[in-house]
Amino acid sequence: MLGICRGRRKFLAASLTLLCIPAITWIYLFSGSFEDGKPVSLSPLDSQAHSPRYTASSQRERESLEVRVREVEEENRALRRQLSLAQGRSPGYHRGNHSKTYSMEEGTGDSENLRAGIVAGNSSECGQQPVVEKCETIHVAIVCAGYNASRDVVTLVKSVLFHRRNPLHFHLIADSIAEQILATLFQTWMVPAVRVDFYNADELKSEVSWIPNKHYSGIYGLMKLVLTKTLPSNLERVIVLDTDITFATDIAELWAVFHKFKGQQVLGLVENQSDWYLGNLWKNHRPWPALGRGYNTGVILLLLDKLRKMKWEQMWRLTAERELMGMLSTSLADQDIFNAVIKQNPFLVYQLPCFWNVQLSDHTRSEQCYRDVSDLKVIHWNSPKKLRVKNKHVEFFRNLYLTFLEYDGNLLRRELFGCPSEADVNSENVTDTLKATEANRRRGPGTRKKVRSKRINLEGNTHAQEINVSQLPV
Repeated sequence: MLGICRGRRKFLAASLTLLCIPAITWIYLFSGSFEDGKPVSLSPLDSQAHSPRYTASSQRERESLEVRVREVEEENRALRRQLSLAQGRSPGYHRGNHSKTYSMEEGTGDSENLRAGIVAGNSSECGQQPVVEKCETIHVAIVCAGYNASRDVVTLVKSVLFHRRNPLHFHLIADSIAEQILATLFQTWMVPAVRVDFYNADELKSEVSWIPNKHYSGIYGLMKLVLTKTLPSNLERVIVLDTDITFATDIAELWAVFHKFKGQQVLGLVENQSDWYLGNLWKNHRPWPALGRGYNTGVILLLLDKLRKMKWEQMWRLTAERELMGMLSTSLADQDIFNAVIKQNPFLVYQLPCFWNVQLSDHTRSEQCYRDVSDLKVIHWNSPKKLRVKNKHVEFFRNLYLTFLEYDGNLLRRELFGCPSEADVNSENVTDTLKATEANRRRGPGTRKKVRSKRINLEGNTHAQEINVSQLPV
């Protein structure tokens, strides 16, 4: 017990000694640094500084340092001026009504897996962004036939017009039913800076009727394959949409992606968001050939001028003939043939970020395409169940669709300030043409060609009825 107490006293004494030594040293140094009440430098350099030789050297170094500091400050000011000038010239710079708009997110540009496409698609670039000029016309092509498809197109068009800030030119490949419905609708809405061309879908049936198709869209689901031949030869690019699409953003953002195409990329597509083309959905499932998961053709960016130079018509026909020898028919209409062509020529495709085509089909993995509803840009109801499809966010998607379904198209009649309205050469005859078309339908098919001859012959036997909506009477 006595030994323990002695050990504790020794430990306590040693601790006090260790604590006192630094304190005593600090007091000594502090008191020694004053001489006659004035501080005295302890540094040998400071003691040398009072010598004449050191004073002159120190003065030169100080002056040299001051000169260098002034030079650095001048360089910084020059750099700031350059940055301000560069920002003033940048495409994203806004100035009144002459601004350019719509910086874009980067897509993957290749056939990576779905998750890689999501990550790359939802990340934004810090570099120079592609833009769309304020008054640049955006071209949109849609294949439409029948009453149900016409109703879907009306909802699609309203969602596009609601968000748009650019002039639009719709190219509608339609049968007689859809043409009558949509022409009357556009005439009633009278939306400024919107032009509509109709192309007779019935005259295109012979181009694709030789392809057996099991898809519910029927023969009209194959007509996107012949757009290079159907649309005007001077049209260089177009956005192609399915009828069951709903836009949640300005379509100009999608149009801007054309600027990202490189080399021989002529097709902009989103990767398919189901395992259909992987062939593992059920036993003995045998899909058409595709690159990885394949691509969905509900939203397509087409570089028409390059496709024509590549002889697209010959390319897809040869591919379809070869594959049909083993597959016998298509299951997903034009999508199967597009994917078969891409499988043989992967350099043709630019992979879009998947939020440009959020697919609500059966077996979909579209939930991985967005982290928040603000990420959504295009919703695709590509299931036969349509609004009844199962999805954990289907209520949000359904409400968005129903909003545009019930939206009054007359409320979309707003001017695009600063954009000149182009006069349509046929605008004066639009009303007469519509009346003649209606009278022609009552008389029967015998006189149909007489009315058709008044329309513009764009290429071959394909005709268009041009309507400048901004100049149509009520």
